[in-house]
Amino acid sequence: MFTGIVEELGEVAAVENLGDSSRFRLRGPLVTENAKHGDSIAVNGVCLTVVDLADGEFTADVMAETLNRSSLGALVPGSRVNLERPTAVGGRLGGHIVQGHVDGTGTIVGREPSEHWEVVTVSLPAGLSRYVVEKGSITVDGVSLTVVEAGAEHFTISLIPTTLALTTLGLKGPGDPVNLEVDVIAKYVERMLGDRAGEPSR
Repeated sequence: MFTGIVEELGEVAAVENLGDSSRFRLRGPLVTENAKHGDSIAVNGVCLTVVDLADGEFTADVMAETLNRSSLGALVPGSRVNLERPTAVGGRLGGHIVQGHVDGTGTIVGREPSEHWEVVTVSLPAGLSRYVVEKGSITVDGVSLTVVEAGAEHFTISLIPTTLALTTLGLKGPGDPVNLEVDVIAKYVERMLGDRAGEPSR
């Protein structure tokens, strides 16, 4: 489990296309400091398993399902990525419960800078809007954020200077894809209420 509090702005060192999957080598001296083979690290909000470690870099295999459902397939050497290690038992839950299981990708539609923050509008894939509510939580590229406004096809978020400086959200512009993970609690509530009403599970 993660919390959506990005620990490090890392970088893609290499990408190897394996046909039905890809192998990524990612640079992240902080998140690899105490990591070992088999550990999990969230990359732009996607939970990946560490395969190899060396000199502040780690290697992870990404299956076709993950490449199709997330924006990881668009990464190239030199791309910056948000990195987070799993939260430790007893640690602070600084953001919200994040699984690292991307529900879909959105696109940055617009940015409105102001003196102390920036309002960003992100498109919503069909079927996800029912999980996004005003003042609720959403994960964008692995960053835990509060929804400002929620529409049928888009939502807005406000980014403070720290988020702009320390995550990929300060680097992306209109047209760029972002990984989205909605609040898992909303999905569980929907499933339970559907079962109670006798509706078929999705």
